[in-house]
Amino acid sequence: MKAKKVSESRTLFTYRVLPQDTNPAGNLHGGVLLKQLDLVAATCAMRHARKPVVTASIDRMNFLRPAYVGELINLHANVNMVGRTSMEIGVRVEAENLLTGEVRHTNSAYLTFVAMGENGKPSPVPPLTLETGVDHRRNREAVERRAVRKEERRRETMSAQKEKCSD
Repeated sequence: MKAKKVSESRTLFTYRVLPQDTNPAGNLHGGVLLKQLDLVAATCAMRHARKPVVTASIDRMNFLRPAYVGELINLHANVNMVGRTSMEIGVRVEAENLLTGEVRHTNSAYLTFVAMGENGKPSPVPPLTLETGVDHRRNREAVERRAVRKEERRRETMSAQKEKCSD
């Protein structure tokens, strides 16, 4: 399988915050943002895999600053790392005030997707070619996050087994 460059799957979505997208405080509702985040990340993952994908996890979602009615939300998605059938997609969210031109970083998240074959089972994805220093840094950090996720899963499995044995 031929490797693919990070730039080949990089994805940008732009979304305008409307009144129905806000919470009672007048800020963009977190659930609305999560939906857009999942869409842009899935699109990025599909561009890399050229196969259907499913969301396996959202590793972390940081809400740094609010976004407001009328602003544009720019969601930048990149493939940070690939495994055999999975990919970590990093998404950076920026709000843009259309009247002033101010752009501010509002959110970041890391999502893991699994490519699915025609048989409905996980399917191999192309290796990733890192192009820039930023790509290399993101990849190193993604490898570290993957190791943490694996360790957490191991601990959860051990804990569940202990609970089952004590029943």
